[in-house]
Amino acid sequence: MNAAVETMGSRNAAKKVVTLEEHIVEIMSDSGEGAQKCGQSFGSIAARMGNGVWTVEIIPAEIQPPARSVAGASGNRIRIGSKRITNGGDEADIAIAFNEQVLLGRVNAGELKPDCIILLESVWAESSDPKIAAQYRETLDRLLADGYRVHEVPMESECRKLVPDPRKGKNMFVLGMLCNLYSMDMDLARDQIAFIFGKKAEKVIKSNVALLEAGHAWAEQNLEFGFRVPAVRATEPQLVINGNTAIALGVLASGMDICAMYPITPATSVSHYLSDVFERVGGLVHQAEDEIAAAAFTIGASYAGKCALTVTSGPGYSLKQEAIGLAVMAEIPMVVINVQRGGPSTGQPTKVEQGDLLTVIYGSHGDAPKVVMAPSSIEDCFYSVITARKIAETFNMVVVILSDSALATAQTQFPRPQFAEEWQAPPIDQSPVPAGSKPYDWDEFTGLFQRVLPGQPGGMHTITGLAHDRNSRVAYDPATNEEGLRHRSLKLAALQRTLTTPEVFGEPEGDLLLVGWGSTRGAIEESVTRLAAEGYSVSSLHLTFIQPMPSGIGEIMRRFKRVMTIEDNWSDRLDDELIDADNRRYSALAMMLRSRYLVDVDCWSQSRGQPIKPGTVVAMLRSKLAEHQEK
Repeated sequence: MNAAVETMGSRNAAKKVVTLEEHIVEIMSDSGEGAQKCGQSFGSIAARMGNGVWTVEIIPAEIQPPARSVAGASGNRIRIGSKRITNGGDEADIAIAFNEQVLLGRVNAGELKPDCIILLESVWAESSDPKIAAQYRETLDRLLADGYRVHEVPMESECRKLVPDPRKGKNMFVLGMLCNLYSMDMDLARDQIAFIFGKKAEKVIKSNVALLEAGHAWAEQNLEFGFRVPAVRATEPQLVINGNTAIALGVLASGMDICAMYPITPATSVSHYLSDVFERVGGLVHQAEDEIAAAAFTIGASYAGKCALTVTSGPGYSLKQEAIGLAVMAEIPMVVINVQRGGPSTGQPTKVEQGDLLTVIYGSHGDAPKVVMAPSSIEDCFYSVITARKIAETFNMVVVILSDSALATAQTQFPRPQFAEEWQAPPIDQSPVPAGSKPYDWDEFTGLFQRVLPGQPGGMHTITGLAHDRNSRVAYDPATNEEGLRHRSLKLAALQRTLTTPEVFGEPEGDLLLVGWGSTRGAIEESVTRLAAEGYSVSSLHLTFIQPMPSGIGEIMRRFKRVMTIEDNWSDRLDDELIDADNRRYSALAMMLRSRYLVDVDCWSQSRGQPIKPGTVVAMLRSKLAEHQEK
């Protein structure tokens, strides 16, 4: 990494400021101490300065874990750069911890660089509880012995000068420290505080601004180092939001106005945002009594003429599957948002995984074709909803959007969308149905038919979940059943003919092609860029539409000597003695590509509950490529 050092012209004459292309900061605390808000605010300030930003929330597995627990870290990772940032990056360069135990959890997980700068709350050294004081000293000794550069910070005593409860002030004090360390515009920081506390009393805003300024002053006087990541102000308006907010805004932009849901981590914030604003545009958020009811409500609303959506995560999707099958059989448009998390069962509700791909494609009994698409960025989360609604209504199909918690909670900036009329859903058609029309008058070539809505004169028909003929009559004979199956499948093929072949990132042919889907795109493409700079012949291909897949993918894969998927789900490892070519379980996309294109697709995956790091992929590929060259 390129770096330059300059002396800071300030009251602290010894302060050295290093100019860097990028840096990664982690802030961690017990739940409820505001480290997440601090990190989000710092990311927003950096984005407004013109830095590239990507934040990753650090979320404990428990809703309210015990204080000072190794597994209970709550906080944020912020990667800032002089250029566009597309993922959370590798290990952290600097860490700020409100206690040493949450810090230990991140150290043990390998999330900090070996020489990471650590700013550690020092109040625990003088704790009246001898066990806590001993824990602090033991951890501090370990950190120093391991080579970490630790600076003890009296956060609590400094905050107590301004507020009676320092636990509710440390986060803004730390924000001030960070603004000083990274030469951030303090006016923007004050604006950010006014924004996040805008609904509170003026004295609350003033109190937090005072904490911000105190943190800035303390860092200026006591820390002899700082960083500057050059920034370039955007020339067009930007949004700085997370993936779930982007999805919610996409719902508004698409013209959908009914969302049925049952709360589930990490999807719930989509409906929270909609609940605050939906009624202003005539929308409705329905919190059902359970996931099954939410799916049924969505189907009913769509049958009545709307195109409704339901929002869930993996366990909720499992419960909705029978109802989704009803939507497929009745050929009712429906959008399903599945924000994936770790599984199976309750799994890891707050952790990252791409484990639901095969479930959404093949789940439900019988043949139930659905469109499956996976946004690969936060900007993509917004536009994918608009696309999904259009497909659902055009093809009278279920469209599943597979996001995940890596996108759901991450923040970055992208150009503010300019509203377009064609995004909106068309008005409900209540004109009379032409004489002789059938409710399922399938086109022989495409399987499509003109949707007949309740209330249209001449359009009366019965609808059930049973197999049906063109007149919606129950079909018991084999030929009619197969006719329905054929036409529902043809719609996927008709959509597939409209899809564009995805572009290869890097050279169009070479030694190795990496294939990914969903939130892994940024890490994969950064890995390709790093390896190409080292002289390796590596490219990547990223899929947004997974069912149906666009044409041309097989031809692209055959232009490379080797193909490998990079995924955040399980695959067996060949270094396990029991695993061989006959019993190996491949990752989800690899399995699909191998069966469809008869190409020997290898795979590498992880299921650590954390976003994939580009450095991890680079190190793995160097080893793989070296092995291949030796052979």
